Formats: sequence, C-alpha cells, structure tokens
Amino acid sequence: MVLPVKVQIPEFCLVIVCADDPAESSAFLQQHFRADEHVDLGAEEWPRLAADRLSRRELVAIDATGATTQRQIDLVRLAKTFYAQPLAFVVCRAGSPSALRTVRNLESVGFKPTQLVHTGEQEQLTIERLPLQIDYRHERGPFDIIGDVHGCADELIELMERLGYSVRFKGLGEDRRAEVTCPPGRRMIFLGDFVDRGPRSPEVLRIAMAMVSRGQALAVPGNHDVKFLKWLRGANVRLTHGLDRTVAQFERESADFRDEVRRFLLDLPTYLWLEGGRLVATHGGILEEMIGRDTPAVREFCIYGDTDGETDETGLVIRYHWAAHYRGETTIVYGHTPVPEADWVNNTLCIDTGCVFGGKLTAVRWPELEIVSVPAREMYTKPGRPFGHPPVRPSPARQQHLA
Repeated sequence: MVLPVKVQIPEFCLVIVCADDPAESSAFLQQHFRADEHVDLGAEEWPRLAADRLSRRELVAIDATGATTQRQIDLVRLAKTFYAQPLAFVVCRAGSPSALRTVRNLESVGFKPTQLVHTGEQEQLTIERLPLQIDYRHERGPFDIIGDVHGCADELIELMERLGYSVRFKGLGEDRRAEVTCPPGRRMIFLGDFVDRGPRSPEVLRIAMAMVSRGQALAVPGNHDVKFLKWLRGANVRLTHGLDRTVAQFERESADFRDEVRRFLLDLPTYLWLEGGRLVATHGGILEEMIGRDTPAVREFCIYGDTDGETDETGLVIRYHWAAHYRGETTIVYGHTPVPEADWVNNTLCIDTGCVFGGKLTAVRWPELEIVSVPAREMYTKPGRPFGHPPVRPSPARQQHLA
C-alpha cells in the first residue's frame, strides 16, 4: 500500500517533469497541472509561450524528459529572468539507477528543490500550491508605516504616541514584555533595521515582536537585522556598523529572549505586497518587475537595495537610486538610505530620515499619505556619508539582479 503524499510548491514557479518513460512525465503533467499551464518544449515558440505566462505571474509546467543539460540551463535562466522559482519532479521506478543521478544533475543546474516520485505513487500524490510568503494582498489598511528605528526606542515610543498608540512595559529581566494599545482599526508596519547603532535595540524588538504576535503590526527585515540574525545563529560575523553595540546589549539579555528574537527575524517575509497589490512595504526597495515575486535575487534587492556589492573609501556599500527609474502603479514605501526629508519620487517614498544619526524618525499614514516625524533626542552615531538619495544608474538595474 502506498500512503498519500502531499508536496507543496509556490503558486508561481516554473516546473519541469522528467521521467525514464516519456509517457510517465506526460501523465504526471496531465494529472497535476492544467492544460493551459503546459508549455511544449517541442514547439518552436516555446520560449515566447513560457515567457508570456511568467511575465503575467502564471505558473509554467514543462515536460523536460530527454532535455539536454543546455536546455535545462536555458529553462533556469528563463525562470530567473522573471523571478520565478525553478523546480523539478523526477518520475521513476523504485530502485532506478539513473534517478538519483538525474536529481543531482537537475539541482546542479538550478532546479531546487527536485522531488523524486516513484512510479505508482502518482495516484496518491497531491500537489498543494501555496501563496508566496510576501503575498499580503488580502491585508488592507489603514496602516502606519515606520522607517528604520536602529535601536532608538525613546523616539519610537514618542512617534507611536504621536500616531495614537500607547506603549508600556511590564515585568523585569526575561519576563519583560511590551504592551501596545492601537488606535481603532489601525495597524503598524515596520520597515526593518530594528537594531544597531542606537541605545535600546532590545526594547525596539520587544515592541515590534509584541505587536506582530498580536496582529497589531506587520514587519520586514533590514540588512542590519539580517546580519544580527547571523550572529544570533552562531555565525562568525564582523561586529561593525553598530552591531557591536547591539551584541553588547543582547549579551545582557536572557538566552530565551535571544532565541525569541532569532525566531522572529527568521520568520519575517522579504517584503509585504499589500492592499490588493496597490502597496509594497520593503526595507531597501524593489524593482517593478520583482513585485509579486520572491526569489533570492528579489530578497537581496529588498534587503540591500540596488548595489553591486562594491564599497566606497569609508567601507560603506555603494548604493544606487533605483526609484529614479521606477514607473509602476504600485506605491512603494521603503527606508534603508537616510534622507533629510521623506519625499516622493515616482510613486515611491523613502522614510528613513536618519534618526540614529541625529535626524528624525518618520512614519507615513496609509492611505492618507500624511507624513509624521519626531526629532532624534541626540546623535547616537555620526553618519558615514551625507543624507540624501544615492547616485542614479544610467539605465535601470534589472540586469544586475537576475541571479
């Protein structure tokens, strides 16, 4: 008796099926994918047909039995062009000597994961399609979106009170918790960079974690949070750009609290696609063609912005002003790069106004688009470069971010 098996795949992806027998791969496709999702590799126009579907954010399913390694590479490249995950199913007889070799070959060219399905298990197999983690289109405002806090808990509480929230802390030591009361019907969105450079990163995270756990807020990670998460997971990271201050603060916290923070940061979505697709909240930015998609390249851009990875003479990563080329209808609210004032550029709004550097902590109300700020109580860290949007690339950044 073969037990039922459920395999989960993203609702948007490029799927190929390989088998020892072409009839088996064809049957697998017909059983698990709609006819309109099939693209025939034997058709001369298959690249256009597949590209058309992927450009519309529609799943593509392909019978790739007998496809050459170069054709497999072409399919992976096509998926990456449209920021779709490439994955594979290998249908084979139990004990087939070629099955594991086929799986290894497919994973080596980029089909990850590759799922092995034994002949006879197909009838019991169920493929469940899951929304991408970033898909919050069902979530509606009103929202209060807050930029990079960087451990500035006093300013965060002041800004929240200005927005109609109240914050209090209860308990001591590892029992210390934040309790937040929200204005009726409103929720908060945090754009990441909770930590580093500022004086009270644990308190900032207590507020954010409490609100997210109670459905009072949504949140995305920033690049500083990602690096801090690596430290929490035991990686050997350089304690630079304010991480040393965060680590010193968290070494005074309990192991249980550090573990809570680790799980919280680990579970955050790359960005938030909200309001039926009308709004994106992200830390570092996003290209128009990335919206509604979630791959390593998209995550890299959302966390770090538009960068080639090069650093300037101060050791800071060189960034580019991706928003200067944006022409999309979706409103994008982001942070990451401190600017003197929150300003609109091509339907995008940067609300990182450099609180930790002595600037302001800023929020924008959605859908009212009202900008609310409070001044920093002091300059906790000197900025490494002047406030302002980074330089503009001569052409859009798409080709730099397809990996």
